[in-house]
Amino acid sequence: MSAQAGIWNFNGKPVDVAFLDKLTSAIEQYGPDGGSTYINGSTGMTYRAFHTTLESRLERQPYVTVRGNVVTWDGRLDNRDELVPQLRDELSVDQTDVALFGAAFEFWGTDCFRRLIGDWAVSIWMPLERQLLFACDYLAIRHIFYYPKKDQICWSTDLAPLVLLSGDKFHIDDYYIAGYFAHDPDSHLTPYQEIRQVPAGQFVRVHKDNVLVQRYWRFSPKSRIRYQTDAEYEEHFRHVFRQSVRRRLRSDSPILAELSGGLDSSSIVCMADDIRGKEGMSAPCVDTLSFYDKTEPNGDDWVYFKKVEEKRGRVGAHIDASKYGESASLEYSEFFALPGHLGAGQHVEAERAAVVRVGGYRAILSGIGGDEFAGGIPDPRAQLADLVVQVKFTELVRQLTAWSLVKRKPLVQLLWQSLLDLLPRWLRRYMVKDAKVEPWLEKEFAARTKLATRLLGPNETFGLRLPTRRSYIAGVLLMANKLAKVRSPVLGLEEYRFPFLDQDFIKFILSIPAQQLLRPGERRSLMRRSLANLVPEEILSRRTKQFGARTPVVSLEKNWDQLQLVFASPLSSSLGYINRACFLETLEGARNGKAVHIGHMLRTVALEFWLGDLVSRRVIDVPIVRPMRATTASQAARA
Repeated sequence: MSAQAGIWNFNGKPVDVAFLDKLTSAIEQYGPDGGSTYINGSTGMTYRAFHTTLESRLERQPYVTVRGNVVTWDGRLDNRDELVPQLRDELSVDQTDVALFGAAFEFWGTDCFRRLIGDWAVSIWMPLERQLLFACDYLAIRHIFYYPKKDQICWSTDLAPLVLLSGDKFHIDDYYIAGYFAHDPDSHLTPYQEIRQVPAGQFVRVHKDNVLVQRYWRFSPKSRIRYQTDAEYEEHFRHVFRQSVRRRLRSDSPILAELSGGLDSSSIVCMADDIRGKEGMSAPCVDTLSFYDKTEPNGDDWVYFKKVEEKRGRVGAHIDASKYGESASLEYSEFFALPGHLGAGQHVEAERAAVVRVGGYRAILSGIGGDEFAGGIPDPRAQLADLVVQVKFTELVRQLTAWSLVKRKPLVQLLWQSLLDLLPRWLRRYMVKDAKVEPWLEKEFAARTKLATRLLGPNETFGLRLPTRRSYIAGVLLMANKLAKVRSPVLGLEEYRFPFLDQDFIKFILSIPAQQLLRPGERRSLMRRSLANLVPEEILSRRTKQFGARTPVVSLEKNWDQLQLVFASPLSSSLGYINRACFLETLEGARNGKAVHIGHMLRTVALEFWLGDLVSRRVIDVPIVRPMRATTASQAARA
């Protein structure tokens, strides 16, 4: 992904060129293919390129449109063939993605954002109007962070330079932390109260130091796709999935596909091979990368990804993650602007980055989104609640009986759980396990930030009535929150591409009956039926799924003494987030084999180490002085 940054002084003061140079240097690591800088009085914009397509190598940015607007664009337009005929009168010989966007903006204005399909983020300086616009794709796969002050606004696709180069002290945003402990923070939030992010599916207008955020993407409650037969749904699924994968094969470098042996990643690889074989695409080769750990419970991924390798007649790169389990570390070796990163995964990431560099890969295909949007979570509550809302009681009894047998739960229990989904959020939070706040989190903090309600997911429904459709749109918004906080890789420069998050694919999934995706005893029903002749049968019928549960516990055990020292006087307790005694008790229980939510516990550990790193860099202040503790050499040097 390319990088962009800039400065605008509201008071007309000339740009501080030295500071702009620092911003440029900070983002150069993401853009090794050159770039340029635009400076005009009080405005400065800088761009660093990371090329992944033939067209991108022809781009010259910052790009100045016919009407004098200045654009920096990081993105991949997937509906070029649709846009070019509509913009033919606006286009010159240059038909790069940034030129297409520039023409679209000058023809449709901000209405162009909803017409763009792909992964993108754009900054637009409009000198005649003295306005600045930021926008990103509907899921915030590409990022822009902005830091508005009294006389100035700075922005960047990377959060770290805004934090480290400003020389300012920041305040931690409690609502971000609440989102961090729930699912993921809202896409517009950063951990710093003073800095914000362009939200998914929205654009930001800055005019005379006023900042206005407007939504351009929303799912229509009127969108419906209804067919007479299963075969018609299956054909449509194959079409949109094939289109989604094809769009992400647009590259002039070799492509690397993550292959776990699960249905999602295997389907992407098999579909990519089918497209390249049958459609004569000029796309370069598609190789695979697989991780495995035979020490993990159900650690059988290696059995299944080999089935795909056998089918395609090619062996991919393999990384044995188990060999790093004993070398797990919790220390930060570099600055992370967001919490949630621990040193435990750095060795695996370094080996992965080496595969990317040696192979010359720039585009990475990922199966993220398949579980969430293709029926991978076998939870019938929303489907059953639909039947209650639709007053289809005969069908409700039939479905309850079938699901009761599959889930091995009493029929009455399933009905009760489904009825709970129909309750208002303020009431449901008291009655469902999903809204349970971990006991080590401070009650005052949880109450003030409405953490229990946040655990129930987003509240935006886009006017949808049926519980299944509300559930699906909540999944889209949760995914947007998650992707908005994904850190761009530095060790191995790469552009992640997500076929299951394609805008047309998601629109199809949101528009069809829920029963097509999930049926009693038929997890991922539509996907499995649609890809029956494409994906190896062993994977279509796979029941197990490997989860990394052992390695985190090993990491905690190995670093036990350090954890005890750090949590003797934790910053997260000083800031009012956790109850120290309760968390230490939970840690001890996990060490002794007691069942705990390991993911939530690790998030708390990661937050504490992250806060310690911020303090050592003098990025934030804390309300009390904490006792001296063991430090790394890098922390000691900074202090």
